[in-house]
Amino acid sequence: MSTWEENVRKVTPYTPGEQPNRPQMIKLNTNENPYPPAPGVAKVLRHPDEDALRRYPDPAASVLVNALAENYHVKPEQVFVGVGSDDVLAMAFMTFFNSEKPILFPDISYSFYPVWAEEFRIPHTRVALDENFCIRKEDYYGENGGIVFPNPNAPTALAMGLDDVEDIIRHNPDVVVIVDEAYVDFGAESALKLVEKYENLLVVQTFSKSRSLAGMRIGFAIGSPKLIKYLNDVKYSFNSYTLNQTSLACGVEAVKDQAYFNETRTRIMKTREHAKEVLGEMGFSFPDSKANFLFITHPDYPAKELFQALRQKDIYVRYFDQPRINNYLRVTIGTDEQMEAFYEFLRDYMR
Repeated sequence: MSTWEENVRKVTPYTPGEQPNRPQMIKLNTNENPYPPAPGVAKVLRHPDEDALRRYPDPAASVLVNALAENYHVKPEQVFVGVGSDDVLAMAFMTFFNSEKPILFPDISYSFYPVWAEEFRIPHTRVALDENFCIRKEDYYGENGGIVFPNPNAPTALAMGLDDVEDIIRHNPDVVVIVDEAYVDFGAESALKLVEKYENLLVVQTFSKSRSLAGMRIGFAIGSPKLIKYLNDVKYSFNSYTLNQTSLACGVEAVKDQAYFNETRTRIMKTREHAKEVLGEMGFSFPDSKANFLFITHPDYPAKELFQALRQKDIYVRYFDQPRINNYLRVTIGTDEQMEAFYEFLRDYMR
């Protein structure tokens, strides 16, 4: 090893879902929304404010912050935005997790958490889910340096009830508790209603799933004004201009169109419930999803072999070669037509 390499920060990077671009493929592997974003987004892209592109964007992202504050009935000083929820979460890790005590997060969960913990040199403990892949709230009562967990969890798709979420927050008044709600709009109950009650609660959401803007990269957090100020202090010390002009304008249009938002997420939930019926009849089992994906397993067909067979037919799902979950596939809910093609492949494969 070269001498200069001794001072390189070395981490094991996060592995994102595969992003193939093949004609006629069925892409059910990265929990993207199968429907286009709100119509107002297309208008922004057809008629951009070209003059605005020569100027730096507003570092405070005020137009989007104000739209989110109005939509979620909070003050603008309670809203933070970033380049996808990954950016928001990374900023939150840097800002709030600076104790010598370990932070806590589930062992089967969003695989970016341990990457950030390693990268920022944060002590951490992965807390085991129970035998049914559920978070045990009692496991988060002990002394720690902070807590983060998704609700619904990924890749299991299971959601905790709001009472259990609040119980974790109530038992941890001396640290920041981050609830990662990337999938909350598909049937779970949000912790946003607890923000006014708990100054140490940060709720993080994204435009990538329920608002169909994964390609635009917009995420946000809502919390107490004090938490948001600390987050902005770190952001402005890192990169003042995080969201570009086009992202801000598209984000506002997506937030404004509540009717379209409700229409598409309702369609996805309806398709998901039908998928549960069809896959159950085929012998698959899965946790009761409150997200836009299912986490499926079959007693007779190894997940890895099924994953490879699907891929050969240009049907992409997600496989995690990890203990406890290496016989499961995570399947994003697509359109009804995409799901029917997926079912038809499974029927042929099983025959």
